[in-house]
Amino acid sequence: MRRILIDECINPRLAPRLRSLLPDSSVETVRDIGWSGQKDHVLVRQIEGRFDVFVTIDKGFEFEHSLKRFSFGIVVVTTANNQMQSYDRLLEELVRQIDVVAPGQAVHVIDPA
Repeated sequence: MRRILIDECINPRLAPRLRSLLPDSSVETVRDIGWSGQKDHVLVRQIEGRFDVFVTIDKGFEFEHSLKRFSFGIVVVTTANNQMQSYDRLLEELVRQIDVVAPGQAVHVIDPA
């Protein structure tokens, strides 16, 4: 079972979609667990050991931190906007990357539109 955390900058309606597509995984949002407003360096410490995958739209995240030492993988999502239609276009690829991203690795899922 993969433990997935969705960053607060992502449309929260993505979480239930991922829960239905990844029934054997745990999908939480930063908002749901009360971590909203945390600086990245604080959030990283909280994610360590608790989650396997962090999904974010923060393109700088992978360059601002030393990923190799992370116990979780990062999926950076690039969408045209924060509407669910944009996420719907990349759901299949997002699920695939969540399944394969390794600890200390960052992968990108880009909206084809």
